Amino acid sequence: MGSVGTHAAQDSVISPRSGRLHHTEIWVRDLAASRATLGWLFEEIGYTPGDSWKDGTSYVGAHDYIVLESGPDVLEEPHRRKAPGVNHLAFAAGSRRRVDELTAQALSRGFALLFAETHPHAGGPAHYASYLEDPAGFEIELVAEAPVNDGPRGAEPAAAGGNPAS
Repeated sequence: MGSVGTHAAQDSVISPRSGRLHHTEIWVRDLAASRATLGWLFEEIGYTPGDSWKDGTSYVGAHDYIVLESGPDVLEEPHRRKAPGVNHLAFAAGSRRRVDELTAQALSRGFALLFAETHPHAGGPAHYASYLEDPAGFEIELVAEAPVNDGPRGAEPAAAGGNPAS
């Protein structure tokens, strides 16, 4: 007979890494420009430069990696974050002060601040974040850690709402 049932049971054990993103690949039209904006930001939030090749480069994080890639298969169309598909990537960026510092630096590098009229609470009153758009139209959200001892003792923080204008 065999031990098909045993192998099936072993194969169905969920790995501690199951469910995490393995990597994210972002196709860009101008690799050099994206390295100067998105690549810079990825390094500022803790990713380290990884492999580079003619049409791409990678940034390695603690549990995943991000690829910026251009090449002959990338369409000449502009990125449209409001089209069906991925709207934006959101990253934990540290303290509120760090989010503010990164936002100021990103603006000086050509990013635009989205939802400026409600910044830094565009995602709701309990959600401190910057919504940035790079010159190619790709949106990155930098999210601050919830402050310690924010509000009365024992109070639950308000649920962070999604950004209705995303």
